[in-house]
Amino acid sequence: MPYLDTSSCGRFLHALLDIILPPICHICHSYIPNAGTLHICAACRGLLPLVLSPLCPVCGIPFVGTGSDHTCGACLANPPHFNTARSPFLYEGAIRDLIHSFKYSQKTHLRNPLALLALEGVGGFLAEQKLHLIVPVPLHRSRLRQRGFNQAVLLGRVISRHTSLPMLTDALARTRPTTPQIDLSAAERRMNVKGAFTVNRPALVAGKRILLLDDVMTTGSTMDECAKELKKAGADVVVAATIARTARP
Repeated sequence: MPYLDTSSCGRFLHALLDIILPPICHICHSYIPNAGTLHICAACRGLLPLVLSPLCPVCGIPFVGTGSDHTCGACLANPPHFNTARSPFLYEGAIRDLIHSFKYSQKTHLRNPLALLALEGVGGFLAEQKLHLIVPVPLHRSRLRQRGFNQAVLLGRVISRHTSLPMLTDALARTRPTTPQIDLSAAERRMNVKGAFTVNRPALVAGKRILLLDDVMTTGSTMDECAKELKKAGADVVVAATIARTARP
């Protein structure tokens, strides 16, 4: 039997795939040789709006200027039910565009670069939290029918695969439809989600350290309401994480 050079075959198949489906940057759409798993070119990655210190160690909001991390006034006045929150990116520029395309243009393949970029940014911090499982923020069934998918679940599947954390997609439920938060004030957002969530399976979250996952955090009202219900059900620690967050509520 003639010798089969599998490495040569692999290179040939990879080259053929690049011809059929050339790797292009998800942001600038330029060709990227050796694109890897992210498919975002080095130039675009360098422009991504990072959340950097100083920031609030509770809600994760960044502060303007220099200095050390410290708890923000909002968290001092009204401590959230989650223990801490982190987002690697500001919700602006290319990250905002990617999230919009992912959520509203059915480009669900973008879950991979978004989730992997998040893990690059805050994966080390999350590992320090000694988490037990992932709970995605749920959509109401009417919104799920309309969109066709829950973006937090799709992101969670990627993160679960790379962290080996199990994900419970039915631990939390949204009990009533809510108005989209985007055009509401901070006070209106809190009222909009008040009482909108319940824990379906308390025994599975009791005593657990939970990663509560969503795509974007603005005022933190949704995360806070979800964390409140998880804590009521006996969760030990709730760490809120999103791909991006606004610089100010």
